Order: sequence, then structure tokens, then C-alpha cells
Amino acid sequence: MYKETLSKDLAKFDRIGAAMLEQARPVTKLGLALLFLLIVWVGVTIASAGGEQRTVVIVAGIIGGYMALNIGANDVANNVGAAVGSRALTMLGALIIASIFETMGAIVAGGDVVKTIAKGIIAPSDFPSSDMFIWSMLSALLAAALWVNIATMLNAPVSTTHSIVGGVVGAGIVAVGFSVINWPKMGMIAASWVISPVLGGVIAAAFLAFIKANIIYRDDKIAGAKRWVPVLVALMAGVFSAYLVMKGLKRIWQPDAWVIAAIGVAVFAAAYVIVNPLIRKQAQGMENRNKSLRSLFTIPLICSAALLSFAHGSNDVANAVGPLAAIVGAAESGQVAAIVEIPAWVMFIGAAGISAGLLLFGPKLIRMVGQQITRMNPMRAYCVALSAAITVIIASALGLPVSSTHIAVGAVFGVGFYREWHTARRTHINHGRFDGAGEKNGGEDQTARAQRRKLVRRAHLATIAAAWVITVPASAALAGTIFWILQTIQGF
Repeated sequence: MYKETLSKDLAKFDRIGAAMLEQARPVTKLGLALLFLLIVWVGVTIASAGGEQRTVVIVAGIIGGYMALNIGANDVANNVGAAVGSRALTMLGALIIASIFETMGAIVAGGDVVKTIAKGIIAPSDFPSSDMFIWSMLSALLAAALWVNIATMLNAPVSTTHSIVGGVVGAGIVAVGFSVINWPKMGMIAASWVISPVLGGVIAAAFLAFIKANIIYRDDKIAGAKRWVPVLVALMAGVFSAYLVMKGLKRIWQPDAWVIAAIGVAVFAAAYVIVNPLIRKQAQGMENRNKSLRSLFTIPLICSAALLSFAHGSNDVANAVGPLAAIVGAAESGQVAAIVEIPAWVMFIGAAGISAGLLLFGPKLIRMVGQQITRMNPMRAYCVALSAAITVIIASALGLPVSSTHIAVGAVFGVGFYREWHTARRTHINHGRFDGAGEKNGGEDQTARAQRRKLVRRAHLATIAAAWVITVPASAALAGTIFWILQTIQGF
């Protein structure tokens, strides 16, 4: 017999159960993160050498693992966010691809040697003792990890490189004084706050304008796609091959600029020869509408997410393990060095931590970057991914310090603002033609509405811009405070 009241009661229990599971999910993630840090603790205890500084090395290893977790939670979103937002990748697929290629980049191309003093911001020789250097690096690492954690909670993708730079600056000033800082280098880093997002946004908008003019707004969209999509896909292949050699493999191979350019051109030509007949075959029988075109960009987007993750793992793992390697080197040798070898166990902590942080906490920032700033589709996501690689290549060639985080997020904003401008412009032009026929019928109101239509969420723009501006000062203040506390306790 069917009882309506019983059915309602069971439905209530189902909702209560679902709510309890939703509430328990963050606790579960936190528990798994703590389990990871516990494993790090045990691993470092086994791997580290004995001596007076062994406890410091173990503490530094745990903090390095914590930093790696936060890098995975915050920074990796920039590599896969646009692909997820455009639905070229599912969230699960993005997490799997990113975690695999982040780990590969860190282990295969992370390198054995790294400049540990945060891009040459401070001089190790200025520290009066190895103990003071160790505690300042420990303070910098913990401060950077705390700041990235706070930014992740605020839904703000920030530069982990800038975070560790700020930490080193703050701890260095409190430990030695303002003279220890390389201020011209700091000025270049500050300039990158503007250069990175603007350059990324302009390049992404330029590619979107090209796609709209030559494919989307043509009467025969499929003909435009047959002509230009192979070129665009081959361009992505060539650019990403150069990007991979320049950034992803730089710690194991550093060819000359002409070699990198030749590799890019050769891959472009080979990719065009392979892709052109495939695109023409895929485009046969497609309907003449935008939705049909999106499938042509899906595979290139998946490849871009993988390659960006590989390059990110090979580069940004140093933000977690660089200061840790410096601490290990100083603790074991009793001397301070600007360049040290990274033990295998230290590199493994960075690689495993980034992947764990991505899997546990990455979806939050991935959704924000890919879905909440502006609406994505595969063509817009393609522009974001290609812009990220091209901007890094241009900046590296010119010697400009840029942040991959700022570039990727700037590209997303660039695509959104271009869409706003282009939508308002087209509506205005169409309205002008309509008026020329002698009929208005509310066209002016339609134009005004189009010009007021916002395709970029300003709230995210304000939050992210504010987080970028205060990243270095905030992490510096945290590091200085932590070092002062440790100095007071230790009495050195």
C-alpha cells in the first residue's frame, strides 16, 4: 500500500542525508590533506640525515608539502580552467590529466639544480649565519603557503612565485635589513603585475577577433573552418612545442633561440600536413552554425591542458621545494649557498603535493577561472590557452618577468571584455542600418541594453586584482612576523 506521508518522510531523510554528505565533504578533504602531511613527516624522518638540524629539516619538509598542496589547489586551475569551462574536458578528466602531467613535469623536467633564493631577490652571503638563513627560508616558505591558502579560500588565483618572493623579502628584511634585497629585481617583478595580464588579454582578444572575422561571422562557416582551423591547430602545435622546450625542459636542455624557433616551425608544418585532411573530413556534412565548429577545437584544447600542466609542474615545483632544498643544503653542510642540488625525496614532496592539492581542492578555482569570470566555449578557450603559451615565449625572449597565473587569468578577462565590446559594436551597427530604412521600433533601447550588457563579472575582477596587488606585501608581512616570532623564541 502506498503511503503519501511515508514517501514525504523518506524524501526528507534523503535530503538530510545529502546535506550531511555535502557538509562532510570539506572535512574529508581536510583529513586527506592532513594524512598527506603525515606521510611527508614519516618520509622526511626516514630520508633526512641525522645531526643537530634534523628536526628543522623535518619541519621544513612538512611546510614544503603544505606549500605544494596549496600550489596544486590554486595555481593549476589556470592550465585547465578554460578547457573545463568550455566543456572540452570534464572536471574529472581535467583533474586526471593535470595531475599526471604536473607530476611528470616535476619529476622528469624539474631538474637537479635550482636557484633557491627566489629569482635572485636576496644574496645568501649577506646572512651572518647558516641558522639565520635557515629560519628566514622557513619563515618565507610558511608565509607563502599561508597566503596562497588564504587566496584560495577567497577564490582568488594568485602567483605562487610572487608569494614566495614576498616571503623571502619579508624574512630577509627582518633578518638582515633592507640592504639585503635586490630592489631593481623587485621593480621588474612589480612591473609584471601589469605586463602579464594585459599582454595575455590583448593576445587572447586578438585571436578571438581573428576567429570571429574569418570563421564565425562568415556566411559559409564550414568553408572558413576548413581553411583556418588547420592553420590554428598547427599554430598551437608549433607554439606549444617551442613553449615546452623553452619552459618545460629548460632544466635538462637549453638550446639556442634559433633552435627553439626551428623546432616550432617544423612542428607547425608537420601538424598542418597531418591535421588539414582530418579537419576537412570532420567538417564534411556539418551544419552551418557555430555549435558545429566547437567540436573542431576539442582535441587541441585537451592537448594544451596537458602541455601547460607539464610545463607548470617543471617550473613551479621550485616554489615549493626551492626554499626547502636551501634549508636541507644549509642544515646538512652548515654553509649557505645560492645554488644547491635538490635531493630526490625533496622533489617527490613537491610533485606529490601539487597533485594531491589539485585533486582535493583544485575544482573550486577551476570552476571560478573556467566558468564564473565569463562564459567559455572551445574557441574562446583555445584563445586563452594559445595566449598563455605565446605570452610566456615573448616575455622570456624579451627578458620580462611574467606570471603564468596572471597571463592565463588576464587572457580570460581579455576574451570576456572583447566579447562585451564586440557585442555592443555589432548591435550599434545593425541599429544604424535599421534606422536607415526609416524604422526604429525601439532600436535605440536595444542598442543601449547591448552596450550595458556585461559579459565579465566585475566582482571577480576586483577580487583578483586586489589579491594580485597585495600578494607580495601580504606574504612579506607574514614572513617578517613569523621570523620575528621565531627569532624571539630561538634567541639567535
